[in-house]
Amino acid sequence: MTLALDAAAQDLLFREAHTANTFTDEPVTDEQMQAVYDLIKLAPTAFNQSPLRVVLVRSAEARERLVPLMAEGNQAKTAAAPLVAILAADNEFHEELPALLPHFPQAKELFFSERPVREQSAAMNGALQAAYFILGIRAAGLAAGPMTGFDFAAVQKEFLDDDHTPLMIVNIGKPGADAFYPRSPRLSYEQAVTTV
Repeated sequence: MTLALDAAAQDLLFREAHTANTFTDEPVTDEQMQAVYDLIKLAPTAFNQSPLRVVLVRSAEARERLVPLMAEGNQAKTAAAPLVAILAADNEFHEELPALLPHFPQAKELFFSERPVREQSAAMNGALQAAYFILGIRAAGLAAGPMTGFDFAAVQKEFLDDDHTPLMIVNIGKPGADAFYPRSPRLSYEQAVTTV
């Protein structure tokens, strides 16, 4: 075997995992979500920055505010999902750097004193953490339905603030019987990888 991860784990995280479009009624617990976060927070980012912020949309009132902000094709599945997470990048992540990077606390001012630099870094590292989040959901035996089809400005205004930029919205739960569309093609190794 070329990979250290066993075949069952590879299937769980990648081969058999798909974007889910429907879910069962089984709830997703706070304990499951904490376990997911406690796993994915350990994955690497630049300067150990942790810009990802997660808003769990649990209440009926919050769901009613969110669903109309979704693209039409995403509204019904967002209304029906057991749990919905808004993933955002904290553009003021640098305030946590002295604690997260104790051996180099001056990184906060040296590299991230300018807001445009922070926004660019938060977007990149937040997207990286969002990908880890999806894998964490799969590692918990759940399915993820990540979406970028929504009104970003309206979601920011309704659920976040000017310091937090929405990245994606993820429906979470046990997949329903018809949850998955057939897998679309992927590029081959030869198409994607060049050796120099």
